[in-house]
Amino acid sequence: MEKILMKGNEALAEGAIIAGCKAFFGYPITPSSEIAEYMARKFPKIDGVFVQAESELAAINMVYGGAATGHRVMTASSGPGISLKQEGISFIAEAELPCLIVNVSRGGPGLGGIQPAQSDYFQATRGGGHGDYRLIVLAPSGVQEMMDFAIEGFDLADRYRTPVMIMAEGTLGQMMEPIIVREPVIQFYDKPWATNGCQGREPNIVNTLHLSADYLEERNHHLQKKYDAIASREKRAESYLTEDADLVVVAFGLMARIAKKAVMEARKSGIKVGLIRPITLWPFPDAEISKAAQTTKRFLSVEISMGQMIEDIRLAVAGRVPVDFFGRIGITPNPEEVFRAIMQVAEREGI
Repeated sequence: MEKILMKGNEALAEGAIIAGCKAFFGYPITPSSEIAEYMARKFPKIDGVFVQAESELAAINMVYGGAATGHRVMTASSGPGISLKQEGISFIAEAELPCLIVNVSRGGPGLGGIQPAQSDYFQATRGGGHGDYRLIVLAPSGVQEMMDFAIEGFDLADRYRTPVMIMAEGTLGQMMEPIIVREPVIQFYDKPWATNGCQGREPNIVNTLHLSADYLEERNHHLQKKYDAIASREKRAESYLTEDADLVVVAFGLMARIAKKAVMEARKSGIKVGLIRPITLWPFPDAEISKAAQTTKRFLSVEISMGQMIEDIRLAVAGRVPVDFFGRIGITPNPEEVFRAIMQVAEREGI
């Protein structure tokens, strides 16, 4: 099939359109703004709705309203904007409204800088809003996956009636690669719960206020049962040369591609190194990590952060082997830096 050259943010936006997205509600912030710009150009031509809201708070509540009608809707932002959206995301999760939320992440805390980072990992996987809720979180590693995961994200959102987040580094949003443009989605989920007119039936009501303690607890048990089902079915990861590895590198997103190159170079130097790439950050692929922990001697988490994924690796390892860390913030490590980190661990531990 013919390939075309696309920027990551634009590929994601086109993927959302291919998936049948009918509305985008957002507020511009670097390095995600090209998603909004692309939607602003394309939606008027395809009878879609584009709204640049007055704030991130307004945008996420528009997503709530749009999703309640049964249409596929989305928003996109970066770390500070996602922080402002957290209350609305909690409301959307409790209301069981499917939507796509994109975080093209930058460095923090605070305003930080527009340089790429993965330090929104806690924000994405722990749920920055209030209450007991979860998001499915997908981490693309290339421009093709920016498109593919937008399509898959909408499918997962509708399947489980839950918000899905795509977490991509700023570099991935800005870089260009040749990709195959997918075919438009033509089959969609029925949504009998949608607030889309009630002629001939009782009206559907979307509400997240539960004054009865018993019903509040019932709702939380219902949501947890759904999250348990997602965790049992949707954990995704890629493994590379882990079968005989004495050291296993764990990296996600764009960092996984860089780490893979470093692993290949370390193998050439006689070091038995493997790689596990989490594709779903939640549910975290702990079974893949646990399996590798049965044979490997150490893990090395490689991140563009101060080491947030380490917690999940350690939980999966359950104390059986140590977990080391190498990372930078705002600066994406190159393969040579990761290779040196691997060699340092190997030499120190006699691997």
